[in-house]
Amino acid sequence: MNISRRFLSAVDSVWRKDVPAEVMARARRSLLDYLAVTCAGAAFQKDKLERYQAFAQPEEGAFKAIGTGKNLAMKEAVFLNGLNGHALDFDDGTNSGIIHLGSPIFSLLIPLAQRYHIGVEEMLKAAVTGYEASYTMAVSIQPGHKAMGYHATGTCGTLGATLAAAYMLGFTEEERFQAFASAAVAAGGMLKVLDDGSELKPYNVAKTALLSLTAIQMAKAGFRGHPDPLGGRGFLKMMTGRDDIELKPVLLNGTYAIMKSYTKPYASCRYTHPSVEAAIHMRSRVKPEEVESVDIRTYSLAVSGHDHTDIPGSYSAKMSIPYATAAGLIYGKAGLQEFSEEAVKGADIRTLTQKIHVEADDELSAAFPEEQTAIVTIRTRDGQAYTDRVDFPKGEPENPLTDEEFRTRYDGLMDYAGVARDVSGDVFAKVYGPDTAVSSLVERL
Repeated sequence: MNISRRFLSAVDSVWRKDVPAEVMARARRSLLDYLAVTCAGAAFQKDKLERYQAFAQPEEGAFKAIGTGKNLAMKEAVFLNGLNGHALDFDDGTNSGIIHLGSPIFSLLIPLAQRYHIGVEEMLKAAVTGYEASYTMAVSIQPGHKAMGYHATGTCGTLGATLAAAYMLGFTEEERFQAFASAAVAAGGMLKVLDDGSELKPYNVAKTALLSLTAIQMAKAGFRGHPDPLGGRGFLKMMTGRDDIELKPVLLNGTYAIMKSYTKPYASCRYTHPSVEAAIHMRSRVKPEEVESVDIRTYSLAVSGHDHTDIPGSYSAKMSIPYATAAGLIYGKAGLQEFSEEAVKGADIRTLTQKIHVEADDELSAAFPEEQTAIVTIRTRDGQAYTDRVDFPKGEPENPLTDEEFRTRYDGLMDYAGVARDVSGDVFAKVYGPDTAVSSLVERL
């Protein structure tokens, strides 16, 4: 049995298990998180979406482009769901795999579930399996994959989303394999979309979801792929440059991938969160106008591409540890408003951002991903120094959001999106209700 068949056999073992109640509960929260983030993402980039639609003239259809109020053709809905789901960089993910898990998977599954009249429970079981496939592949090839310039959400996410869809739609074993083989050919994602004010990071998720849709269509059409798309000069060699990759086991360390995922309390790249939280902790001890300098030590993977202090706009701010930390110190929070185009232009936050220096620490780098640490030291004009250390920022499995905190976050995102409270409340209730059809869940979003 080659490495591709072994991997798919391992993923199949996850699908065949009964999903534990606590895992299904986490999956419901992940779905609600995705819906709220996607609605808010559509509101965030409303002007760009209007220009996109004016030029592209997307075909109308029966499938919800979440947050837009539009029903479009399948491919358009899948693509725009992905684009909006990652627009705010507020969607779930894992540090150990360095990957956003939910946005590619749900962007594809929801329109497919509408088409084939699938219920929330059935969709969530497929999503749990897709999370496992994406994560297992990502954690097996990171951090070398990132070092080569790849965005695992685009590469490994394509594999996981494809398998999730294939399971949800009842593909045969052979059809799943051929869909996977097509996905391995299509998978790609450039990490440079984080740099220099680029606004294309969400495009990686949009095309991932769309390519996954195409992969299952190719399999159903009968197209055959290579018998070992991972091995030889295939996916693993392409994505790492190495011949000796050993895949990690599924259910790594005895827990499901979806249980390893974080939920973001701050509307910026996860690498910024330990520093943001440390700054918030120190607000009671130091005022922003008193700051002489701020030194941040953190793990090396967080530094490259995230230490910039020149902030041309909102997308750049979300990727900047200095800007996000300055927001935490000035505002005591780092939500959607703190990363708006208007906020980014503020004189006070620009001045403070320029005073913040980020550097890699060997000890903290060695502890990642088991710990996601930042040590922030603020020096004031009167010679005082204040230090705070965060190992597990809020939202990590080791430091999860409470039910109340999650609901507050959900309501805030839906409010930002302009979704009426009775609608968002109905969606929340339906996710936890029995026998809910996915189509009824999203019909008013």
